[in-house]
Amino acid sequence: MPANTINVNKADINSAIYDFPEMPIDIMGLFFFAYRDFVRDADALLEKQGFGRAHHRVIYFVNLRPGMTVADLLDILRITKQSLARVLRQLIDSGYVTQRHGETDRRQRLLYPTEKGREFFETLSASQAKRIETALAALPDETRQCVARFFVEMTEQTDRTLLGQLRLTDRISED
Repeated sequence: MPANTINVNKADINSAIYDFPEMPIDIMGLFFFAYRDFVRDADALLEKQGFGRAHHRVIYFVNLRPGMTVADLLDILRITKQSLARVLRQLIDSGYVTQRHGETDRRQRLLYPTEKGREFFETLSASQAKRIETALAALPDETRQCVARFFVEMTEQTDRTLLGQLRLTDRISED
């Protein structure tokens, strides 16, 4: 054996990638690290307010669709009423979200961001938007469409209509 040759035991290599070649283990790992870094800055800002990721999700969707019902938010987040009630109460009490009765159905609870809630949404979103734009800028122009389509395909078929209602797919061309 030549002097510069190194014997490598398969156990010394990240074996999951090699043991399960039919699985996209590499993409799964990259997805994990990308998500971890994507939420890091927002998590730090949320923590300063005594909030967590559940609060971020509520702030995000209430800003994305002001006037949405609590029932719609429960459908989107797929969490229990009890979990949402706790998070929503904190956001309302802290002045980030306001709740109003529906005009035609007073049983409805409609959610709106306050000015403070809109500003916090912008602050939370700024670092995430910058991270996405920086990553996309390093890739070919058509990449935005491919990435958006990838995420649509990752979403449950039953939620695809909801993506359209939230206008999350408006920039995806039909080509």
